[in-house]
Amino acid sequence: MKKGKIIILGSGPNRIGQGIEFDYACVHCVWALKEEGYEAIMVNCNPETVSTDYDTSDKLFFEPIVYEDVINIIESENPVGVVVQFGGQTPLKLAVPLQNAGVSILGTSPDSIDIAEDRERFRNLVIKLGLKQPESGIARSKEEAIIISEKIGYPVLVRPSYVLGGRAMRLVYDTPELLNYIEEAVYVTEDKPLLIDRFLEDAIELDVDAVSDGDDVLVGAIMEHIEEAGIHSGDSATCIPPYTLSDEIMFEVKRQTRMLAKALNVKGLMNVQFAVKDNEVYIIEVNPRASRTVPFVSKAVGYPLAKIASKVIVGRKLREILPEVFNIRDTHPATDFQSRNFKRYSIKEVVFPWNRFPEVDPLLGPEMKSTGEVMGIDEDFGLAYYKAQAATGSILPTKGNVFLSVADKDKPHIVNLARGLVDLGFNIYATKGTHNFLKDYGIDSFLANKLSEERPNIVDRIRNGEIKMIINTPSGKRERSDAYYIRRAAVEHKIPYFTTIRAAYASLQAIKAFREKDMEVKPLQEMFQR
Repeated sequence: MKKGKIIILGSGPNRIGQGIEFDYACVHCVWALKEEGYEAIMVNCNPETVSTDYDTSDKLFFEPIVYEDVINIIESENPVGVVVQFGGQTPLKLAVPLQNAGVSILGTSPDSIDIAEDRERFRNLVIKLGLKQPESGIARSKEEAIIISEKIGYPVLVRPSYVLGGRAMRLVYDTPELLNYIEEAVYVTEDKPLLIDRFLEDAIELDVDAVSDGDDVLVGAIMEHIEEAGIHSGDSATCIPPYTLSDEIMFEVKRQTRMLAKALNVKGLMNVQFAVKDNEVYIIEVNPRASRTVPFVSKAVGYPLAKIASKVIVGRKLREILPEVFNIRDTHPATDFQSRNFKRYSIKEVVFPWNRFPEVDPLLGPEMKSTGEVMGIDEDFGLAYYKAQAATGSILPTKGNVFLSVADKDKPHIVNLARGLVDLGFNIYATKGTHNFLKDYGIDSFLANKLSEERPNIVDRIRNGEIKMIINTPSGKRERSDAYYIRRAAVEHKIPYFTTIRAAYASLQAIKAFREKDMEVKPLQEMFQR
């Protein structure tokens, strides 16, 4: 005899920012609810997903994830409750209206979801807990946006409220650019305010996925973004465990994650984004739902987080589901699911559709553009990164010519990078500014002509197959410069290219490791034999 019916709301149509990762979480939820003796009813309208396969759930409603359709299904089925936290932002927006209609929302309460979503309520919570957040403001008019931005100080990160995948989010460097953005991209009104945050330059961004039952909180993993803060979390390569942070910082991040989960009374999954700058930890945002990194974390630590969270939602306690995890004496700084002697790097790398869009600049920023992801695992960070790059189709070179051209603000950071490449036997080609900078440090490089200079210029060299890897960071402004044509040529000729300094250093480690060590491949099942 079934205990009752539970409705799970899926994510609706796949789009950038809301893809297959949420389908994974929904399917794990269905499996867990069946195991717990419930009838699992799936509501989703995407034929591409596994959650809409005829044999996944006990009953499937192929309907849009909008209030009218969902409430009709609830009236017809009379479930014990509805699960909204596995389908991303779309079902989350229905939590409050459904509760107001008398529907039981299972897991984290709609009020807690609203605290995390509402900027002003969330800021008050962070202050109450004594935690830190980058300075921010909410503008309800163009004039207010200018006043707030100038008070916080440029550069600022601006975005409309309630967006998915960082849509229309932009890093703005001055007031004319801010006005241009408001006129071009968004309509600022009392109801649709603009969110403005101080941009933490050169900060390291972290993602944390955790599961909570209201009493205990288990951190699935702390992930370090390989790209700098300011690149959308869905577009950044991430590493478990963090590869540049101290244990003290990781334990502090875990402590803050637990505080937030308890303050929001999270029941189920939660994702927190942090930034670390000058050894200070700042909270960027909290999402009391399954995030797009849940499948990656689950495979990295060997525990299905979405399934565990689903059992918690229907009243089970973490201590009874996972007694072995609570018996770990000395937990790993980056995860509560493994002990300190867990020695393995898992790297998620993203896949972009640049080759389908011949005019688009393949540059990363705060608006998400990726359409897929892959994973590389190894006991050595360099080899894990090499595997992840190879899985995206980008095979890092072991010899040949590397093109190096970076913005002035990045030049001080490339000395060791250039030396490392020369030590490995690479030849460096650089544009005038970078070439002269390297010369001052006694590093040899060949001068590469810009597009406006005589031929062969750098794009000719890329097309002729002379360049094997490209490191090219943007100057900040958005005009179509030489850099645009260089990046486009890299995409067209399938040459590995990096637009951030941190990713360039990771690639150097990867090439070094690949040349010096043996690469092993193992199935996941073998890694997590229990």
